Amino acid sequence: MSLKLQKRIASYLLNVSKNKIKFNDKNLQEIGDAITKSDVRKLIGKKIITVKKVNAQSRYRARLNLLRKRKGRKQGIGSRKGSKNARLPSKKAWINKIRMQRSLLNILRSKGLLTKEIYRDLYKKSKGGFFRNQRHLKVYLEEHKILKNDENK
Repeated sequence: MSLKLQKRIASYLLNVSKNKIKFNDKNLQEIGDAITKSDVRKLIGKKIITVKKVNAQSRYRARLNLLRKRKGRKQGIGSRKGSKNARLPSKKAWINKIRMQRSLLNILRSKGLLTKEIYRDLYKKSKGGFFRNQRHLKVYLEEHKILKNDENK
């Protein structure tokens, strides 16, 4: 007995490929008698005609890679899409840098480790891009012995 028609109707109703349709072996006679859409719909309702389980794509490796990326791996040149400026705009980098330097200067001034004149001088140097980063600023302070009481640092 050929069940091509029933398979075709079922695939149409369930909106899947003919290869994904599964018939219950015990009810083949009943399936053979179903020749209309409504007959096939009833069989689908009774779970005599079902859809084969989809073999989903594994996310195991994708999850592992996501963990690695969160750790900071997989960021090499071959993985980069945008330019250096697109990934971290130079303006944003500058804002981050200057905010850190200014906050350090503010803290030192509020603790009384810097005089007003020295604070102004260092502030202007920061604004002019003299210091590469916060560490460079600290090294400069140590080398020039600028801090009033160096032991409280």
